[in-house]
Amino acid sequence: MASPDIAGILDNSKELDQLRKDQEEVLIEINKMHKKLQTTPEVVEKSGDNSLSRLKFLYTRAKELSENEVRISNQLVNQLDALLPPGLPGQPRRRIEGNEQKKKRLKTDSDITRLSPIMRNQLETSASLKGEQVAARVTPHDSDKDEWFVVKVMHFDKETKEFEVLDEEPGDDEEGGGQRKYRLPMANIIPFPKRNDPAGAQDFPHGRQVLAVYPGTTALYKATVVNGHRKRKTDDYILEFDDDEEDGSLPQRTVPFHKVVPLPEGHRQ
Repeated sequence: MASPDIAGILDNSKELDQLRKDQEEVLIEINKMHKKLQTTPEVVEKSGDNSLSRLKFLYTRAKELSENEVRISNQLVNQLDALLPPGLPGQPRRRIEGNEQKKKRLKTDSDITRLSPIMRNQLETSASLKGEQVAARVTPHDSDKDEWFVVKVMHFDKETKEFEVLDEEPGDDEEGGGQRKYRLPMANIIPFPKRNDPAGAQDFPHGRQVLAVYPGTTALYKATVVNGHRKRKTDDYILEFDDDEEDGSLPQRTVPFHKVVPLPEGHRQ
């Protein structure tokens, strides 16, 4: 019969295995919902459609499973630490220090493989953005309003889950001028649609509020879609930007499809 410690490890291992299976199923459902919304975005406008609430439920479930995976993984690490014998005395300290960088790299790789499938996919997608232009919120969460700029991704750190980005537009003289660098969390970044892959871009219907690059600038602002059902996904959007009033009305601005992204929840302008 297995000892209580071993039995606990085996139970947690089984639970961890089941959690990962559940995560795979949720990921499949999320991908199905994404495909549905990309191919028929107008479905959310129909009365009684629950696509968005279903997607929110799936992401909430994915978050719960991911948090449970971290909790069980930590329990397993503690259980194994308690069973393993202490390190042998007299081990060559210099060799350990010489391999410190290698050990750190191996630890980082191991941490990534223990992540949920959803988080691993997010990390790989984020890492693939190096050199790309993205939309970035450069203001902190507790600021009075959100400021979004077009920036270039210089690096993504999988361990800290942070982006290093460069605002290539020189700042104002009062801000010191020159290009500005930021270190931002994943939640502050929204990738733009691929210019050469319009099929993968989200199609926003008439009346939908979005975040878009204001013509002639590298700043993004809240806007409303005017033209809606475009004949081709490569067609430009016609938008009315909030607070863009001229002579008592909002002018209609033309913005390329690859400079328009979904409006973040809770956006403040």
